[in-house]
Amino acid sequence: MVGRRSLKGDYCPSARSLDVIGDWWSLLIVRDAFDGLTRFGEFEKSLGIAKNILSDRLRTLVSRGILELVPAREGGIRQEYRLTEMGRDLFPVMVALRQWGERYLFGPQEQRSSLVERETGMPVRLDIRAQNGRPIGPDDTMILKVPSQE
Repeated sequence: MVGRRSLKGDYCPSARSLDVIGDWWSLLIVRDAFDGLTRFGEFEKSLGIAKNILSDRLRTLVSRGILELVPAREGGIRQEYRLTEMGRDLFPVMVALRQWGERYLFGPQEQRSSLVERETGMPVRLDIRAQNGRPIGPDDTMILKVPSQE
């Protein structure tokens, strides 16, 4: 089995991001954290994941600054996993993945979960805009690459 290569030093922000959060279990843990789950047992039950894999992913998410361990609200020795500011900033990433899945991976009448605004119940929609507020798409953008260091 080929070992995973670290992308930590890559010049591409997408590659570095995937180095931190690029496996499905980590993204599903983050999804569940946004949904209010905080305890090991809650993540385990929601995901149906083996304890050793869950422990590893939670430890990695904490060490990378996505989650933090905090004392449980009701006190005692228990601890909870909470999204950090860095973790909460993954919200648009999670919404974009959701929207892509809604568009391409479900039939027109197929049931699925929905992301709605808590206050109004209205569906949440993510769009991409230039700094001036104008909507843009992939044909309106380009990546400015780092010059080769050879």
